[in-house]
Order: sequence, then structure tokens, then C-alpha cells
Amino acid sequence: MKLPVYAYGHPILRAETEEIESDYPKLSKLIEDMFETMYYTRGMGLAAPQIGKSIRLFVMDTAQLDNDDREEVSSEYVKEVFINPIMLDESGKKWDYEEGCLSIPDVRGKVIRSPKIRIEYYNEKFELKDKIFDGITARVIQHEYDHLEGVLFIDLLKPLKKRFVKKHLDKIKKGETSANYKMIFGR
Repeated sequence: MKLPVYAYGHPILRAETEEIESDYPKLSKLIEDMFETMYYTRGMGLAAPQIGKSIRLFVMDTAQLDNDDREEVSSEYVKEVFINPIMLDESGKKWDYEEGCLSIPDVRGKVIRSPKIRIEYYNEKFELKDKIFDGITARVIQHEYDHLEGVLFIDLLKPLKKRFVKKHLDKIKKGETSANYKMIFGR
């Protein structure tokens, strides 16, 4: 089932998220719905707060990258579920890359992130994983992980860019934006 995406300005996007247990109600269905929503909206990742749940869960699939992005950043496809993730390490020479967000339609900006991360998490079978990711995969993970911390990519933009997108962000807060998917606004 395609779920509505919560828009910038809704308090759930800034709320503290909570860890879940393996017996979380209808977890498999929730994960399935999150992937369906992510694919429908053409995103590479989707975090639970973006669909109105204050829990530590996100999904990703870098197969959503277009060909230009794939050539620019060498990275193999990764489709994964991250439950109760903990960022253990970020390393390497930071690099910038233009990001966007399903909760903030039509706003993009360069964000500086680490090229390599180590993260511990549970997968959809609640098996504990401790993995290292790099390239665009590491970037997507950091972006989605930030959602679980109440951080949005616009928080990481340079001051001039923040001022440049402020009017558009104000419109999103008021519900004066459109996307090709259903959105919930936090008026």
C-alpha cells in the first residue's frame, strides 16, 4: 500500500524516534508498504518518520539511482532494511553531492558527508548486522539515519543556500506545494 509522505513543517519529522522490538505490530507489512511507497515516489530511501511513525526504521534501494549518478559515484546496488541503527563510524575525505528529500519536494542542495560509514543495525529478520558502506550508499544511509535523529538535509546546507530556499520551505509548511504522491502537512 502506498503511504502518504509527511511534509516539511510537520512535527513528526523533528520528533525523537524510538527503538522497536521484533514483535512490533505488522512490521513485515510496514516494511513492504515503505518499499512500495519509496518506489512509487522514486526515492532511494524512506525513513519511518516520513510516513508518520516515530520509530528507528528506514529502507533503501540504490537501484533507484539514474545512470548519470551511477557513473559519477561508483557504488553497487544495495537494497536493505535498517532497524534500530547505530552509526559507529564515519571516515574519509568529506565530499559534497546534491541531495533532495521526499518530504521537501522541489528543493535540492549540496550536502557534505563522509564517503565511508560503519553502521550496526537489525535487518528485516531482526538479525544483527555490522557493516561498512561507502560511496552513494553511505550517503543515502546517512541521509535516512538523519531522519531518525530529527535532522533534515536542509539543516546541513550552507547559509546562503538556506536563505535561497526559505520561501519555498515556507510554502511547503503552508501546504502550498505539489508532488506526484500524497502528502500530509503539519499546519
